[in-house]
Amino acid sequence: MFEKILIANRGEIAIRIMRACRELDVKSVAIYSDADKTSLYTNYANESYALGNPSPKKSYLNIDKIIDIAIESGAEAIHPGYGFLAENSNLGKQCEKNGIVLIGPSGKVIEAMGDKITSKKLMRKAGVPVIEGTDKGINDIDEAVKIAESIGYPVIVKATAGGGGIGMRTVYEEDELVRAIESTQSVASTNFGNATVFIEKYLEKPRHIEFQILADEHGNTVHAADRECSIQRRHQKLIEEAPSPIMTEELREEMGNSAIQAAEYIDYTSAATVEFLYSKGEYYFLEMNTRIQVEHPITETITSIDLVKEQLKIAFGDELSFSQKDVKVTGHAIECRINAEDPLADFAPNPGKITGYRSPGGPGVRLDSGVYMNYTIPTFYDSMISKLVTWGTDRSEAIARMKRALSEYIILGVKTTIPFHKAIMRNPNFIEANLHTHFVDDFKKGIDEEMEQVIKEDVEQVNRMKSTFMPGKKIAAISTAVGSYLTTAKHQQMKK
Repeated sequence: MFEKILIANRGEIAIRIMRACRELDVKSVAIYSDADKTSLYTNYANESYALGNPSPKKSYLNIDKIIDIAIESGAEAIHPGYGFLAENSNLGKQCEKNGIVLIGPSGKVIEAMGDKITSKKLMRKAGVPVIEGTDKGINDIDEAVKIAESIGYPVIVKATAGGGGIGMRTVYEEDELVRAIESTQSVASTNFGNATVFIEKYLEKPRHIEFQILADEHGNTVHAADRECSIQRRHQKLIEEAPSPIMTEELREEMGNSAIQAAEYIDYTSAATVEFLYSKGEYYFLEMNTRIQVEHPITETITSIDLVKEQLKIAFGDELSFSQKDVKVTGHAIECRINAEDPLADFAPNPGKITGYRSPGGPGVRLDSGVYMNYTIPTFYDSMISKLVTWGTDRSEAIARMKRALSEYIILGVKTTIPFHKAIMRNPNFIEANLHTHFVDDFKKGIDEEMEQVIKEDVEQVNRMKSTFMPGKKIAAISTAVGSYLTTAKHQQMKK
C-alpha cells in the first residue's frame, strides 16, 4: 500500500479520505487555502501545506502548485475527492508526468465521459440504453428545429461539457427553442469555456437512479447496488437513498449489468457512478461520474463496502477482494445534505460563523462533517456543512431514524437546510416513495407550509432543552435564529 497520499480537496470529503488512510496505515497530506487555515481537516491530516489565495482557481484548482506540494511532501498518490479537480484530465496528465499515481481513472476516460455527446455515443456502441437525442453539437438553428421536431417536444437543451444542471433549458414548443439554445450557449461558454450544446428528448417526471461501480486493473468490475437521487432542486441533489424504493432483484440485475457493461466498454478502473433516468418502466443512460460521489456513504451503509478504501487499493494495483455475488444489500439508508442555505429563500447560500453546534447520534446514525463550534463557513466554496445518514432494517425505520436525528441536530449562526429535510421526512408523497426529479417544485406549497410548522416546533424544543443544552446567552441565540426562520416563512406565505 502507499505510504503517503495527498488529498486535493477540503472539508468533509477530505476527512473521509483521511479516515480511510488511517485505517490502512497510510499518512495523509492536506492542502488548504487561506480561508481553510483553521479547518478541521487541516488538523486531522498528518501534514498540511498552504495554498495561499482562497480563490478556487488559485488554490484547489491550481494543478501546478498541488503537484509541487505532492513532490515536496513525498506523496506517492493524489486523491481528488469530488468537485474541484476530481474530473480534470489535466491533473492525471501532470501526475503521470511526475511519477505520481492519480487515484481515479485515466485522463482519456475522464475526457470521454466528461463530454455528454461523446459519452452517449460510447454508450450506444456499448449497448446501454440511451435517451433519444442528437449525436453531435448543435450550431445551426434550422437544423435544431428539424431535430426537435423529429424527436418530439418537449426537448431539453444541454451543454456538452456541462455539469450540475448548469444552463439546461427545457423547451415545450418551437418558439422557445432559439432562445433556449442561445441561453445555454452563453452559460456554457462562461462556465465551461465550451459553447457547444445538444438536444435530447425530455422526460417529464423521471426518477434519478444510479449504480455504484468498482473496477480494478485485473479485469474485475462489479456494481455495489443502486441509489435513488430524485429529490433535487435545480438539478442539484438534496436527499439520496439506497436502495431505490422501486428496485426489484430483477431490475437491479438488469440495470446493474448495464452499468457494468458501460464501465467495461471503456476499460474503466477505480470507483465510478453510472447514472440513469427511469420513466414508465424504461431506463436511459444519463451520465457517468468518474469519481467518488457525495452520496457514497449510503452505499457503504447498505453493503458494508468501504468504497474509499477500495479506491486506494485499486490505485495501488490490488485486485478486488470480492465478486458480484458477494455484494449483499442489507436494510435501507437515507442521506440528507445539510447545507448552509436558506430553504425559505430559494436555497440562497448563508455562510458565516457557527455559534452553536450539537450533532446527532444513536443507533443507525452516521454524520460525515468537516465543521465544529465557532468554525466560519467560507464564502468561496460550496455550502455543504455535513452529510447526515441513517440506516434502518427497512425504509420506514430509516425515515423514522432520520426524523429523530434531524431533531437532535442543532446548528446556530447560519441558516441551514435542516427545516427542509424535516419537512420532507413528513411529506406523505415522500413517505409513499412517490418520487421524481421535480418533486420539490411540484410539492413546494406543502413543503413550505410544513417548514413553517417545523420552525415553530424548533422554538418549543429549544425552550425544553434550556437547562441541558447550553448557557442562557446561547439559548437566546437559538431562539433568535429559529425566530428569524419563522418570520421569513410568514413573509413567504404572505407573498403567495
